[in-house]
Amino acid sequence: MDIGEIQHAIEALPPEQQMTLLDWLAERDRREWDAQIERDFSSGGAGMNLLERVRAQVRRGESVPMHKDR
Repeated sequence: MDIGEIQHAIEALPPEQQMTLLDWLAERDRREWDAQIERDFSSGGAGMNLLERVRAQVRRGESVPMHKDR
């Protein structure tokens, strides 16, 4: 099945089933995003260099950490 056939099949679904599919895809996307962030900011992850630079800026007083209450 190619993407065009999938799109056609989705368009043929009743609206409530399209919404169920949309909800499922959105949840799947959120889980993948969370997993990617976890990988990036775990030891050796792609985001660790950025995180360490920000922490160094905070230690030098060049930046202040954001707080949840702001």
